[in-house]
Amino acid sequence: MSPAWDVPRAIADVLWEWLQLRPAELRFGRLEAAILVATALTMAAALLAARRARRQQQPRRRNAIALAALVPVVRPSAAAAMRHAPFVLFVAGLGYALLALADPYTTLVREDKTFPGRRIAVLIDASSSMNQPFHSPNFNEQGGPTYFATVAAAEYFMRLRMDGTFRDLIALVEFGNEAYVVTPFTTDYENVLLSMRLIAEPAEWERFPDQGTIIMRAIQKSTELFEAFDFLGAAGNLIVIFSDGQDSQTILQGRPIKHIMADARGHGIPVYMIRVAFNKGLGAVMPDELWKEAVEQTGGRFYPAADEATILRAVHEIDQLAPGKVELREYRSRELQFPGYALIAVLLWLVATAAKLGPRAFRTFP
Repeated sequence: MSPAWDVPRAIADVLWEWLQLRPAELRFGRLEAAILVATALTMAAALLAARRARRQQQPRRRNAIALAALVPVVRPSAAAAMRHAPFVLFVAGLGYALLALADPYTTLVREDKTFPGRRIAVLIDASSSMNQPFHSPNFNEQGGPTYFATVAAAEYFMRLRMDGTFRDLIALVEFGNEAYVVTPFTTDYENVLLSMRLIAEPAEWERFPDQGTIIMRAIQKSTELFEAFDFLGAAGNLIVIFSDGQDSQTILQGRPIKHIMADARGHGIPVYMIRVAFNKGLGAVMPDELWKEAVEQTGGRFYPAADEATILRAVHEIDQLAPGKVELREYRSRELQFPGYALIAVLLWLVATAAKLGPRAFRTFP
């Protein structure tokens, strides 16, 4: 995101947070300092006013020029008071600046918020079959193992979600014969990205204990994770699988694949699978038809990604899915609130300056 866009977005965020404040919840850390500055400014203004009044009471100098009185029929304009608008705006801005100087903050606050977004479980296949080469200019330029291309693609998907306007809850699951929750559902995207970079380390992948691939176990583990966070049945749930699809197992712990997929669909969790295998289109990997039918049973989609372009198309298509609603409960122990008051003061001063330098009505006597 460009720096030029960051500034208005940051201003909008500060204003939005300031509008949510309740005056009764505010505490002030430097109230005495603000009162001291306000007193000093008031005394300075009083001294200037007294000096001006004294000068007006002094007798006129002999070399002063006398002017004729205004014609009585000239009535004062109704817009005459507008010349005071810049001064009023300046004084109002000064009041907000003093409030910012008083170091306002809020104590422990619990807020229940609802955002547009999704709860997304990202599943990455780390089995030994992922060591086949996959050449990709952006995801795997050296043509190394497919595993590194899939982790890079998952990170790219994460950054798409971060740059969007939604507020997602993301979980990261790594799987082989077993499935491991690397990061539970969180809005801490940097933590998820850090976890992705860690599992992408060659030495870390070599230590991964499971050599086989059981995709059903990963889906089952993800469904259990949704249940643990009480997300089952909520709108906006989603599972995204990055795998080479080398898994023909159709029964897990006595349950056939259609039952496991029916559970995901019944709980409102569509499964989107990006099958990554270089130069292998649909059907070139033996279990393709199996997994295509299985994920479509959940309301999701199967993407046979034989090259980088197909991965990008799949990731962007998943990113464009209609969002659901994410409900978050946030706790804040002590949060400084001076940015909002400081921003209001600066905006008022800018408007006052623009008025003073702009239309005549704000700087001349009608």
